[in-house]
Amino acid sequence: MKNKHYSLGALCICLTTIVSCSTGHPESSVSHVDPYIGAGGHGHVFVGANVPHGAIQAGPQNIHKGWDWCSGYHYSDSVIIGFSHTHLSGTGCTDLGDVLIMPYTGEIRTARGEQNNIEGSASSYYSHDNEAVSPGYYSLLMDNGVKDEMTTTERVAIHRISYPGDQPSRLLVNLQEGNGDRAVETCLKQIDEYTVEGCRISEGWTRHHVYFTLKTDTPISGISLYDGDTPSEASETGGSNAKGVLSFGNAKSVKVKVALSSVSSANAAENMESEMPGWDFDAVRSDAERKWDDALSVIRVDSGSEKIKSIFYTSLYHAFIAPYLYSDVNGEFRGHDNRIIKGDWTNYSVFSLWDTYRALHPLYTIIGTDVLPDMINSMLSIYDQQSKLPIWPLIGGETNCMPGYSAVPVISDAILKGIGGFDVDRAYEYMKASTVYPKQNAVPYVLENGFIPTDKVREATSIAMEYAVGDWGVAQVAKKLGKEEDYREYLKRGKYYEYYFDKSINFVRPRLSDGSWLTPYDPFESIHGVGHFCEGNGWQYTFFVPQNPEGLIELMGGDEAFVAKLDEFFKAEGDMGEHASADISGLIGMYAHGNEPSHHIAYMYAYAGQQWKTAEVVRFILDNFYTDQPDGVIGNEDCGQMSSWYILSAMGFYQVSPSGGVYVFGSPILDKSVISLPEGRTFTITALNDPEHNKYIQSVTLNGMPYHKSYITYEDIMKGGTLEFTMGDAPNKDFGTDPENRPKTKNR
Repeated sequence: MKNKHYSLGALCICLTTIVSCSTGHPESSVSHVDPYIGAGGHGHVFVGANVPHGAIQAGPQNIHKGWDWCSGYHYSDSVIIGFSHTHLSGTGCTDLGDVLIMPYTGEIRTARGEQNNIEGSASSYYSHDNEAVSPGYYSLLMDNGVKDEMTTTERVAIHRISYPGDQPSRLLVNLQEGNGDRAVETCLKQIDEYTVEGCRISEGWTRHHVYFTLKTDTPISGISLYDGDTPSEASETGGSNAKGVLSFGNAKSVKVKVALSSVSSANAAENMESEMPGWDFDAVRSDAERKWDDALSVIRVDSGSEKIKSIFYTSLYHAFIAPYLYSDVNGEFRGHDNRIIKGDWTNYSVFSLWDTYRALHPLYTIIGTDVLPDMINSMLSIYDQQSKLPIWPLIGGETNCMPGYSAVPVISDAILKGIGGFDVDRAYEYMKASTVYPKQNAVPYVLENGFIPTDKVREATSIAMEYAVGDWGVAQVAKKLGKEEDYREYLKRGKYYEYYFDKSINFVRPRLSDGSWLTPYDPFESIHGVGHFCEGNGWQYTFFVPQNPEGLIELMGGDEAFVAKLDEFFKAEGDMGEHASADISGLIGMYAHGNEPSHHIAYMYAYAGQQWKTAEVVRFILDNFYTDQPDGVIGNEDCGQMSSWYILSAMGFYQVSPSGGVYVFGSPILDKSVISLPEGRTFTITALNDPEHNKYIQSVTLNGMPYHKSYITYEDIMKGGTLEFTMGDAPNKDFGTDPENRPKTKNR
């Protein structure tokens, strides 16, 4: 899919499966989820068993073969090396894959084998024909004759393993193997005839600690310990390559429970005793499915297309996988500073913030007000651990991945929307401190010079543009809190994007240390990792001013010039060069839906009074870049961001300014959406006149009254009520044209 261009005039995908459903139908929401969507192509989604925001993700693991195996599993594969209990979902970097277990029969074997030769190894071939997956459940009958079913609670997984029974039944516990990381310390020992425990400390994207307790319902008849593939005579094994093979005689059925902790095996055992003291696999599975149904039922949708419902509910499923719970039942967790912390809040980790501040967290402010406060408390705790708010935290470590201080717009958005449950004054001080943190990438250049020179810092222009987004959020919070001096300072910083805008060519352009423009300059060129932009080019970053679209319109010379530039953007074709990022996928001209910096741009037409053009582009993306196939996500899913764009856009709106509370109308594709809100309120969105096939908004009512604005505020959504679109097959070019009806950025 990389660099493939699409034309807005192209035919949309034909929807052939038509099913009539009703929002009030008692069917389970999980029945519409297809976890394989995004498991192929470059989606990188997790496939396996978990519960919403669960700390444990039990699922299959392939041999790691590079970027498309970031989750540990790719739909194209046919070799299984075991089932691990931590996975990433939709990321562009690799890690985890901890506590790998592999059931097999026959002679004791520990080797992993290679993709083209697994003879003599513990690995097996498999087929999707013998695989089943649904929210909270995964099952695979491997070619070796062993079937492993698994389901989970928040911190504990249970496996129901069926052996053929004609040969000795084995279970390999492999602590050497992860998913693209390197084990630096492992330990494994038997506690009693039903229990083993151990640890895996690894370095990959970051350093993390995993401790576990493993219990079986069948006596362990023997355990063979290994250092890598070398037998060990010790009673326990350590080093960095610990493996153990548990034997169960000729048992035909063995249940295995695995509990995890970042603190200790004793805490893992406590997690197991608290969450899953018994062995009723079906009861645990049923409870996991109920948790998923409760989570997914926060939005009930109606559509004449089962395909659209499947894409929507699978997107919602993906949006509830991460962030992950990261604390034990007793409240303890291991911090970024390696201290054991006991929190009085529910602690989370795995925040893909550079991605998710754009849509996932604005979505949570509507449907996740119960979990968002503690996610922010977790970010504030990370500040206490590392003296800055998180950048991209991964279960106990900071990856420092991606530009910007992207926790800032998440927190500022929550403060501006009045979401409680955390200390606002503390949060405000931590936001400010993070924007001046001297060890933060290129911050000293901003403080000393007011810009970041591209000849001193790689990806300088992207970093500066991202910082401006965060600074704008700080300014808005300062205004709300009555801190006028801070407001003026951060509003100025929030407009630093102006310094990079070259009016002579109407492009954002990198600057050199002496303040001169980068010359020569090709806005098409993208050099991954070492260029002037992060995962993008000058075309894409020219429109990267989500915090102040009106200001960008002014820079470009007004509405007409801005719309002309946007039109050119969605048609432009040029060579991005051989070093362009693989993330730049799903192209419409230079728009790249497979990568986050473009995600707001389709909605910018509305700020210039041409909402109907927003509708055209948004509908094209909905129809063409999201499908119900394994390659149905056009780029990395990125811990819920790609999915959240679809969820919001399918209902009919999207928050452009990350710290704004203004949701701009696009092109609703669902007949009806009913959002459950706090205190029993609901917000119902209906789209009349066949929205699946009619993409243009003709008129709108809010609570039965004519509504002429091309946006809706967060406050109006959260009051509850009914928003009704009337759709048509031709644009109503008058809708949202008048300046008073266009989206407006706060505190400009």
